[in-house]
Amino acid sequence: MTATDTKTIAFVLYPGLTPLDLVGPLQALSPLPRIDPTFEVVVVGETLDVLPTDSVIRLAPSHTFDDVPDPFAVVVPGGGQPTLAACGDQRLIDYVDTADASAEIVMSVCTGAIILASAGLLDDRPATTHWAYVDILENLGAKYLHQRWVEDGKYLTTAGVSAGIDGGLYLASRLVGDEAAKLIQRGMEYEPEPPFPSIDWEAATVEALRPIWRGPLADEL
Repeated sequence: MTATDTKTIAFVLYPGLTPLDLVGPLQALSPLPRIDPTFEVVVVGETLDVLPTDSVIRLAPSHTFDDVPDPFAVVVPGGGQPTLAACGDQRLIDYVDTADASAEIVMSVCTGAIILASAGLLDDRPATTHWAYVDILENLGAKYLHQRWVEDGKYLTTAGVSAGIDGGLYLASRLVGDEAAKLIQRGMEYEPEPPFPSIDWEAATVEALRPIWRGPLADEL
């Protein structure tokens, strides 16, 4: 197998993202190379430095942006205030834009969709994001849909945080088939049974909680 045969899935790491936004779908897609050796899964950053997240854990990429300029697929995780600030990071936006030009799949998790939209990739496209950031996504030109994930051509956006696992498993089913994706789901023991009932999506409730959850907006937005 040559380098040109390899289908690289690049997860983008930047300071302050939410760990589960990256690790959830990464866990779902990491088995792909064992199922189909043509796949490679990497985590890319501007440098190889260890970076802070919005939790106590710190993460480091396996490759730099320059190492993986034209991935087969790119996955952009999200987060809170640091993700909004990252929309002003021209090096990050340039990488996402360049990767988009050659990628067959462009995926976001949570507010990673806002990074895609900041790069001009979601103009007039249906997309989803974390419920607390819907207005920002729409102001950047996307058409918000209240769904767990939204697929539009090569673009796959997921809702907040844990929805990245669902999107990752769905993408796995696209790439290696339903049975293999079901095996991955079984291996992860992903069968959610939360201790609380379904989320209340009443508009008034969402509006009341939005400013509490996301805090003040970044100045650049």
